Amino acid sequence: MKASKPGGKSVRTGAKPLPAGAKFPDGPGLRQRKLQETRERLTRAAMTLFLERGFEATTIDDIATAADVSRRSFFHYFASKEDVVAAWQEGAASALVAEVVARPAGETMLTAAENAIAAAVRRIDPAEAAAMSRLKRDNPALHARDQLKYEKLERALAEGLSQRAKTKSDRLKARLVAMIATGAMRVGGENWIGEDVREKPEVFVKRTFDAIRAILK
Repeated sequence: MKASKPGGKSVRTGAKPLPAGAKFPDGPGLRQRKLQETRERLTRAAMTLFLERGFEATTIDDIATAADVSRRSFFHYFASKEDVVAAWQEGAASALVAEVVARPAGETMLTAAENAIAAAVRRIDPAEAAAMSRLKRDNPALHARDQLKYEKLERALAEGLSQRAKTKSDRLKARLVAMIATGAMRVGGENWIGEDVREKPEVFVKRTFDAIRAILK
């Protein structure tokens, strides 16, 4: 897989740094949209190069060149290569919240969590996801940050589920379901990689949640 060189002009060197996960208000102006597009282009270019060459072998200059921006512009968006991976993970957390909120009101919280996670993983490339998981596992800096990812996913899932809550008891249940589901994703993901990705991710999600229900009976 080779990194393509996306089109587009470099951002202005006078742009202010954008923190990871930064969001713009509704109806962003042209300049704001361009900043966001450049950030996303840098993220895509970096992830492609990491998978193709490896994390250590990929330089910031490589990423900037692939994204068609200057090295200086890279640092307007990210402080390091590790921050690019963190930004990619934050996008996954936001997508998960959206999936949970979109689930039918009649679903239980556990079912809503399962279906939201299954819907999210259907959109990923299994081979790419497996390669990225191995990349993070084999790199100490990335591995440490990967552990923080699950904390963010748990908070994101709890946030989405809490919007379904009607009582104080339901809000507690939302947090507990988020904790259980996130733990399942962590253990399930490790097993999925360990089994050499023989199943589609959504099939593995179903098997993992079936195991949870069996334990809770």
